[in-house]
Amino acid sequence: MGQSRVRVGVLSLHNSKETKAILNAVDALGHVPEWLREENTVVHFADDGVHLRPDVDVVVNRLLLSKTDHPLEDHGIALTLHAVRPMLNSPDATSRAAHKTAAAAVLARAGIRTPETVFALSGDLLSEFRPLFGPSAVYKTAVGTNGRGTWCVDEQESFTGKVGTNRAFLQAFVETPEQPRDLRVYVVGDEVIGSMFRYAPEGDWRTNVALGGTVEDASDEVTPDLLTLARDATAAMGLDYAGVDLIEGDDGWYVLEVNPTAGFRGLYRATGTSPAPYIARLAIERAGGTVDEERVRDLAATLDDSEPACAPTPLSHVSDDPVVIGLTERVVVSGTTGTETVVGKADTGAERTSIDIRLAAEIGAGPIHTARRVRSGSVKSGQSRPVVDVVIGVGGTQHTVAANVVDRGHMTHPVLLGRDILTHYHLDVNRRVDDREESSETE
Repeated sequence: MGQSRVRVGVLSLHNSKETKAILNAVDALGHVPEWLREENTVVHFADDGVHLRPDVDVVVNRLLLSKTDHPLEDHGIALTLHAVRPMLNSPDATSRAAHKTAAAAVLARAGIRTPETVFALSGDLLSEFRPLFGPSAVYKTAVGTNGRGTWCVDEQESFTGKVGTNRAFLQAFVETPEQPRDLRVYVVGDEVIGSMFRYAPEGDWRTNVALGGTVEDASDEVTPDLLTLARDATAAMGLDYAGVDLIEGDDGWYVLEVNPTAGFRGLYRATGTSPAPYIARLAIERAGGTVDEERVRDLAATLDDSEPACAPTPLSHVSDDPVVIGLTERVVVSGTTGTETVVGKADTGAERTSIDIRLAAEIGAGPIHTARRVRSGSVKSGQSRPVVDVVIGVGGTQHTVAANVVDRGHMTHPVLLGRDILTHYHLDVNRRVDDREESSETE
């Protein structure tokens, strides 16, 4: 290559396929990838300077601030590394983009259209502005991902300034002409890597792939003006790469969100192009290295999300075994207005967690964002159950889940833990937190 290889660190405390794909792309481009995690990362401040281990030349920021219980701590990690090495998607730009109203403020200042939005610090103030939005509006948490913390609400709903621990806001509901859809454009540097339409699953209006949405290549339909809009939104947020979500209303297109750590498995499925080699190239060039452009295009035709060779060895004192919970456990259930500690029961046969209707009312669970038809032992055709987002704490860890609201008045336990939560634990059916007789229950 005629010059030394660049050492690219990818800062990621999770095991996403996107992180692995970027690391593998760095390696395939002839440079040195390093996965920056708890197991191997040290910043040493000494009299003779600052020493970083692994000693990388540039950092790609893949911290998921919207999915961590300690966003300020993770933001501090990124700020520390950014002070000593160049970084793609700087900490400040990433945190602004992760907070939806902070992002809307930046976009508005740049003259980029977003749906009409009201951010207030109390529910009474939000309710005051609700008539502006007509029959339907969108109620969102300011921090959230994968469609969680997003509801379509009517004019009769009441609001709180927070949902759980997150601030909330109101936004105009943009009617789409056909099946609910939006447009995702993936931008790296000043280049559009691909674009796709995302369609909402049946019975829902949210288009997130994580919720079952389908994707379709949009390359033949997007106009140059839309691609320019996506690039402008990314630049306005100060991001080096992003997935830009746009939606078309009766009076044109709006930017919904600019995602600093957007997934791209859906994009690859729709377009056959992976952004990973392009992100790797941008990082290498930021540190003064060079790559073969044809090699980048060749690599983009495959999404290599296999375990990278640079994955650090797990710490010897950290167990990979999941936390053990019993058949019954004390759980902390939080809604928009309250928190209760109750005893819940595990049920590996239930896909989704369920919460009693009375408990849901006490904690202010909701508003209802969809209804799902579920199988019932007594009704062959199934029953329609409302679904709400709640925060459930088990063993010191919080999980935001879309829970069924059911009448569990005849049951011993007001919460039934489904596989959406149990997948994170090892279940010991012989362990219980109480000695009450449970043989009469029919879950």
